[in-house]
Amino acid sequence: MGGPTDDGGDTKATATDAPSLANRHAELVEELLAGSHRALARVITLIEDRSTGYRAIVSALHEHTGGADVIGVTGSPGAGKSTLVDKLAAAYRDRGDTVGVVAVDPSSPYTGGAVLGDRIRMGSNVGDMDVFFRSMSARGQLGGLSMATADAVKALDAFGKDVVIIETVGAGQNEVDVVRTADTVAVLVQPGSGDDIQTLKAGILEIGDVFVVNKADMDGAERTLAELEEMVHRRESPTKGLDTGHHGFDAPDPPDHGEHDGSEGAGAGADEGAGADESAGASEAAEEAAAWTPEVRRTVANTGEGVEGLIETFDAHARHLRESGEIEATQRRRYAEEIRTLVRSDVGALATAEIDRRGGIDALADAVRRRETDPYSVAAAIVDPIADCVEPSDG
Repeated sequence: MGGPTDDGGDTKATATDAPSLANRHAELVEELLAGSHRALARVITLIEDRSTGYRAIVSALHEHTGGADVIGVTGSPGAGKSTLVDKLAAAYRDRGDTVGVVAVDPSSPYTGGAVLGDRIRMGSNVGDMDVFFRSMSARGQLGGLSMATADAVKALDAFGKDVVIIETVGAGQNEVDVVRTADTVAVLVQPGSGDDIQTLKAGILEIGDVFVVNKADMDGAERTLAELEEMVHRRESPTKGLDTGHHGFDAPDPPDHGEHDGSEGAGAGADEGAGADESAGASEAAEEAAAWTPEVRRTVANTGEGVEGLIETFDAHARHLRESGEIEATQRRRYAEEIRTLVRSDVGALATAEIDRRGGIDALADAVRRRETDPYSVAAAIVDPIADCVEPSDG
């Protein structure tokens, strides 16, 4: 029951493709690993088009990944993401890093391809072979990221790029998809963006490791900075500032043990309580040391102001991930989500092929409409053969 995968492109790949490299693709992988930009571009094209054999290519590249710092830059349209990414790439190059940029453009309603507007706004690094730029279509995926984007990041990582920057479409709360691909997430907000701040309150706040007020030379920048600082403060300590006491509302004042000089019971209780408080305090301190508090930065992308400081914050977050061990948990979550996505896609492709084999979805819907069957029975007839293949037999 193999069929075309539902990966959002004109694809010849099938859900049952084994990750076995064809000779021509094996050569392509070797060339990419050897540093051929032409091979890198061809591999990303195969990935974006979801062409036959692309899975085997990505599988072969996987063991060579893990060396790049992957940074996601997201935010509402008009926040200056493309200009800032351009300046970030230039600054990274100035310090000797190689850079890959994947700009996820809105899809064209006519061709499904990327609009390519970002390429126009990223002119500082034209001609620099150590900055590889690729504009990709969002292909209607929520959050502006498709599986192709994640695979393209792997190709850039395996190629040896020190830093990979993903710029995503601003699409409200669905922007959380970027978290599944990036190690560090920067959320851009422009001054005076009351609506943007409200959107952050609605959920985007949760994904940001760094918040950036871009165009900070505009009116309203200081107010926006203050609002973001307050939001981060509340995110980290939701009850901070409330008079709740250590144990909750209206907690009584602790007794003054100094007034009971000869009391053994009081002394023992005090020592025991102090020890418990000390232990709890140490545990809380260790937890706080291991946690990352999102930073709020200001930039003026047009002039490059604040870009160096922003990169320092990205570096600090990367160090935090490594030193705290959080990078392992981050990668585990990312790969778990990727496996789920691939399995859902492949099972969906098998089900789609079975629907086609049974005459197509319209024919099945008509049979339901005529009361010859019902939706649950149709679904069971399609899914049961797949379930039989994966369920263990009684024997």
